[in-house]
Amino acid sequence: MTDATVAADTAAVPKKNGPADEGVDVELVGRLVEQARAAGLQLTGDGGLLQQLTKRVLEAALDGEITDHLGYDKGDPAGNNGQNSRNGARGKTVLTEVGPVEISVPRDRDGSFEPQIVRKRQRRLTGVEDMVISLSAKGLTTGEIQAHLAEVYGADVSRQTISTITDKVLDAMGEWQNRPLDPVYPVIFLDAVHVKIRDGKVANRPVYVALAVTVEGTRDILGLWAGDGGEGAKFWLQVLTEVKNRGVEDACMVVCDGLKGLPDAIAATWPQAVVQTCVIHLLRNSFRYAGRQHYDAIAKALRPVYTAATEAAAKARFAEFVDAWGQKYPAIVRLWDNAWPEFVPFLAFDVEIRKVVCSTNAIESVNARIRRAVRARGHFPNEQAALKCVYLAVMSLDPTGTGRRRWAIRWKPALNAFEMTFEGRLTPTRK
Repeated sequence: MTDATVAADTAAVPKKNGPADEGVDVELVGRLVEQARAAGLQLTGDGGLLQQLTKRVLEAALDGEITDHLGYDKGDPAGNNGQNSRNGARGKTVLTEVGPVEISVPRDRDGSFEPQIVRKRQRRLTGVEDMVISLSAKGLTTGEIQAHLAEVYGADVSRQTISTITDKVLDAMGEWQNRPLDPVYPVIFLDAVHVKIRDGKVANRPVYVALAVTVEGTRDILGLWAGDGGEGAKFWLQVLTEVKNRGVEDACMVVCDGLKGLPDAIAATWPQAVVQTCVIHLLRNSFRYAGRQHYDAIAKALRPVYTAATEAAAKARFAEFVDAWGQKYPAIVRLWDNAWPEFVPFLAFDVEIRKVVCSTNAIESVNARIRRAVRARGHFPNEQAALKCVYLAVMSLDPTGTGRRRWAIRWKPALNAFEMTFEGRLTPTRK
């Protein structure tokens, strides 16, 4: 770090304490940085100011803990009463967010002292574990995380240690997967992300995601399920029964991708639910059968179909599409014909409900984050590793809360439309 850099840091230190500086002597911090600059000491890096400050703060906190434990200050004659007393210190290296730090941990004679700031056998501070979990959520492998910690923090952390840290989320994942849910959701989206799992041989396996929009207008991921390729009614009935057993008594609309057996499973679980084929997926699947040079033209020709005011108007617009493209792309026509019964329900609803159902923001932003994490990992050794990666990815969504606030604002018109269309169902009577 150059003198100019440290000087810039010093100049950036405010002269007066603000709300964020409560409990911090900002002038003292400024003097410390100035002294470091004058001594040619780096702010960060091995032996830098931050590492030294971390060492002093941790050791001071540990000294305070043993003082509370023994009941007398260091050097106090009360320690000569023949009872438990200080017994020197032992060296220990802890991994912190500023790199590895060597600290002295005080000891007592009878071994009853249990430090809290750095517990016995603890080698990492919480911030480091949070960092590892955050990097894993972004899809980095254990090897990549290991290299990152070595390069940025000069810390030698084994792959097994990194795996142990991320495995701590498994208990939290289990609790999250079994948590109670709301009694009713206006709309639930069901979708799948395919991952590569090495089980004897590498094979594509679906991980199903259930995302709901709550009555308050927030997005809530209800759960994750690893499929085995059997996408029939039995599998989906098992998944939806689990969701129902966690408290979901009703769903006004369930948006899905025409997965085999899913409409029957939805009808068996929530008889009043409207099953709606996801328009975005329908369009995407249509492009699979078309030449890239025709993407724009096909998108333009299909838009009047899903934006039609009524089902009759949609049929008329689709007939025009068939006349224009049916001979060249009959597979697209067959795709829409097969999906038509689950495609048309939303055409009978208010435009605000259509916006929620057709919006790519509800499920697509979630899937995009999951796919980035999955692609970064390549493939997984087992199903649990895949679910852990997806769970970490969805838990890291919207860290600032901006998306939640945006959804809540946009939701009010849709909530009014749902309340009018599904009168009385958004406020079920508790049994």
